[in-house]
Amino acid sequence: MHVDAIAHGAAALGLAISPSDAARLASHLVLIEKWNAVHNLTAVRDRARMVAQHVIDSLSVSQYIPHGATVLDVGSGAGFPGLPLAITRPDLQVTVLDSIHKKVAFLQHSIATLKIHNATSVCTRVEAWSTDERFSIVVSRAFSGLQEFAALCRPLLAPAGRLFAMKGVYPHDEIARLPSSVMIESVASLHVPGLDAVRHLVIAKF
Repeated sequence: MHVDAIAHGAAALGLAISPSDAARLASHLVLIEKWNAVHNLTAVRDRARMVAQHVIDSLSVSQYIPHGATVLDVGSGAGFPGLPLAITRPDLQVTVLDSIHKKVAFLQHSIATLKIHNATSVCTRVEAWSTDERFSIVVSRAFSGLQEFAALCRPLLAPAGRLFAMKGVYPHDEIARLPSSVMIESVASLHVPGLDAVRHLVIAKF
């Protein structure tokens, strides 16, 4: 059931994913279901909702990510959007970051089990991460405010990097509160097949 729903959802986004990729995305959800029984990785338990709200929502930003990008997913949780992007975009190098140990243990398990060779996981708070790496895209579904997201993630951006904030309703107030150093490049309205919710992608730079 997962495989067909994922394939149809991706096709509705205009993405051509292989049957093997659809199967790996479905396997990721199966792993989540197993771990959820003990670790409560995600509040979403219904399979159809998991496909739309997690997998297809993650893939909805793929078209905005340039070929060969290095991507950091901050507050990845059970791997969204980072792991679906890594599975379907082998040209990307994806790092999934979360501060909760049980979630990073799951991410490590999923990456190893599904052989996602272009993904790595990090367990830390983003503001505490000491690294020389700089990313062309820093993406998150987890931050409640754009201002905090921009402030904490700016040190991890490459010189021409972009912040991708996945939001619900158009965040007028959050954009208005951003400092002048943050420039909004675009705000894209996202249509996520199977998800009855308003979604936007805010793309910002410094």
